[in-house]
Amino acid sequence: MSSLAQTSPYPIALDIVSAEGCHLHTRDGKRYLDLVAGLAVNNVGHRHPKVVAAIKTQADKYLHVIPYGEFIQEPQVRFAEALTSLLPAGLDSVYFVNSGTEANEAALKLAKRITGRTKLVACHKSYHGSTHGSLSITGNEEKKYRNRPLLPDVHFITFSSTEGLTLIDDQTAAVIIEPIQGDAGVRIPDLAWMHALRQRCDETGTMLIFDEVQTGFGRTGKRFAFEHFGVVPDILVLGKALGGGMPMGAFVSSRERMKLLTHNPVLGHITTFGGHPVACAAGLAALEVLEEEALAENAERMGRLFKELLVHPAIKEVRGTGLMLAVDLGDAEKVQRAVMGCLKRGVLGFWFLSCPTAFRIAPPLCITEELVREACAAILAEIEFC
Repeated sequence: MSSLAQTSPYPIALDIVSAEGCHLHTRDGKRYLDLVAGLAVNNVGHRHPKVVAAIKTQADKYLHVIPYGEFIQEPQVRFAEALTSLLPAGLDSVYFVNSGTEANEAALKLAKRITGRTKLVACHKSYHGSTHGSLSITGNEEKKYRNRPLLPDVHFITFSSTEGLTLIDDQTAAVIIEPIQGDAGVRIPDLAWMHALRQRCDETGTMLIFDEVQTGFGRTGKRFAFEHFGVVPDILVLGKALGGGMPMGAFVSSRERMKLLTHNPVLGHITTFGGHPVACAAGLAALEVLEEEALAENAERMGRLFKELLVHPAIKEVRGTGLMLAVDLGDAEKVQRAVMGCLKRGVLGFWFLSCPTAFRIAPPLCITEELVREACAAILAEIEFC
């Protein structure tokens, strides 16, 4: 591993040799129940047969042929049509990119192009990615301070607080939020606040961007988290589960708005590998699985079961909806011990960087009642020692 760059001093370092459904298998023969799903990537499970078949079929035809947008490529067209068929009016044009952070970067560019403005508003404790633009709108100073200067004219408000809405004015290009905050420890906004936010953006001509990189594709018990609130964004950002396990992101808006990227200048946004045909084939297959196997509905049921079972004096709260949950122990050291203890029991959990007192539960959406009970038994047994 000495030749491979690392992201932390102490990686978990499981040596994975195979994965299937809700399980990971290591080189030393151990099996782990995955409650992380690649951080909300493997929503349909690891190596779903339909996704694997789609990858193999497309790989037999062609891989990369030209940077995005110049050729007609059937996997891109079919995936875009299927995706927009599930979205409301005004979200009918998809631009495929490589990751969630690139999708956020492009969404900010589009909002500035639409409005001719520069001011951006985001939320404290948000997370939108690690590239310079996405980091600029991330509300965590610890992640940012070594990388300054970042984008200017970025302002932060408190998530789900009406007091900050006056900061949105006729100079604001965009407000970008996670409809359910993830890295902050799974925070669900007040319904009235979401509607007030939409109204304020309408009043000021501000683009409302929803970052559904983590919340999309059934994770919260709905196809998309904005469906919980009855509020439709002007620009929707997608990633993680979008590619069915392949690296992929996208931003979605109206055809009229997206056309602004085609001229003055030409190539208003461009990507070499965005919309890779293999990733599009995998993403389309995963979307079909999500619908055919009713995985969003299963996420809602299994999420309720987790909440019913995870009752213990050491657990302060289980927050979230669907299979996007945070188990709050009120103490960062307890969280560390619980996560590492569960790992020894063959259950993989993970923590939040911006909420150290909680750990996340975000398994593949195909998880069964039997596996939920197995996971909860391990968690509760380990919490006894915390």
